[in-house]
Amino acid sequence: MPVLRNADHPASKATDSIASRYVVAVLGSWAAEAATYPFDLTKTRLQIQSEVAAAKQSGIKLENHGMIKTAVGIAKQEGVLKLWSGLMPMFQRHAIYSGSRLIFYEHFRSYLKDENGKVSLGAASVGGLAAGSLAQLIASPTDLVKVQMQAEGRRLLQGKPPRFSNCRQVYVMLYAEGGIKGFWRGAVPNVQRAALVNMGDLAAYDFTKQFLIREFGMADNAIVHGAAAFTAGFVAAVMGTPADVMKTRLMNQPVGPDGRGTLYRGMIDCLQQSVRNEGILSLYKGFLPLWMRLGPWALINWIAFENIMLAIGGHTF
Repeated sequence: MPVLRNADHPASKATDSIASRYVVAVLGSWAAEAATYPFDLTKTRLQIQSEVAAAKQSGIKLENHGMIKTAVGIAKQEGVLKLWSGLMPMFQRHAIYSGSRLIFYEHFRSYLKDENGKVSLGAASVGGLAAGSLAQLIASPTDLVKVQMQAEGRRLLQGKPPRFSNCRQVYVMLYAEGGIKGFWRGAVPNVQRAALVNMGDLAAYDFTKQFLIREFGMADNAIVHGAAAFTAGFVAAVMGTPADVMKTRLMNQPVGPDGRGTLYRGMIDCLQQSVRNEGILSLYKGFLPLWMRLGPWALINWIAFENIMLAIGGHTF
C-alpha cells in the first residue's frame, strides 16, 4: 500500500497551488456524490414524509416509511434513475462548496497551529465551523434547487401538477417566486448544518488523521484515511442531522405571493412545530441514510483527494 506524502514534503507551486487544490477537492466530492447520492434523496424524502404542518395544510395522509421502504418505493413508483434526481445541482453545489471549504479550512488551519505546528481539536473545530459556514453561504442556492428537485417526485405521486422538468427551470421558478433573495431561502439552517457537518468532516478527519500518525506512528496511507473518514462521517451525521431536517423542511415548504414560506415563519418556528407535533426524535429523521451517506462519502472524497494530490505531486490534506 503506497504511503502518501504529507504536508511537510515539498511540492511544486503549480501542483500545490490554491487553484489545483480547489479543483482536486471538487473532483473528489463529485466522485463521492455520484456514488452516495441515493442516500441523500432517501434522507430528504424521509424528512418530509411525516411533516405534520404540511399535512394539515394539504389534507394529505401522513406516511411513516423507513429508509429501505422509502428507497424501494422511489425506485418502483418513479424509476431507479429517480434516486439520482437533483444530482446536477448537487454537482453545481460542490463546484462551489467543496473547493471553497477546503481552501478556507487550510487557510484557517495555518493560523490556528500552536508553536509545535499542531492543531488542537478545539482549533480544528473552529476552523471547520468557519470554513463550512462561509462555503455553504455562497453555495446555498444550489442546495435549494436540489431539495426542490428531490421533493418533486413525491408531489407528482400525490397528484399535483409538475412544476419543472430540469434544473434550469427550477432556477427560473425560484427567481419568479422570490427574486434573488429567494435563492437563499433556508440559508440560515443550511449554514448552521454545514458548520456542524464540517466540524465533523473537516475537523474530525484532520484531527483523527494527525492523531493516528502522531500518537501511533502510523503512516499517512489509505488505512489512516479510512479510519479518519469513518470517524468524520459519524460525527458529521450526529452533529448535522437536526439542522439538516430544518433546512429540508424550510426549503421544501410552499411559498406565498409575498415570497415567504406558508408553513413556517423561520427556523425557530420550524423547530418548535416539528418537536411539538412529532416529538424530539423528529430532529433525527433521516439519520441512518445520512450517516450511511456521510460515511462512504467522506471515505471516497478524502481517498480521492489524497491520491489525486499524490498523483500530481502535491501535498496531502
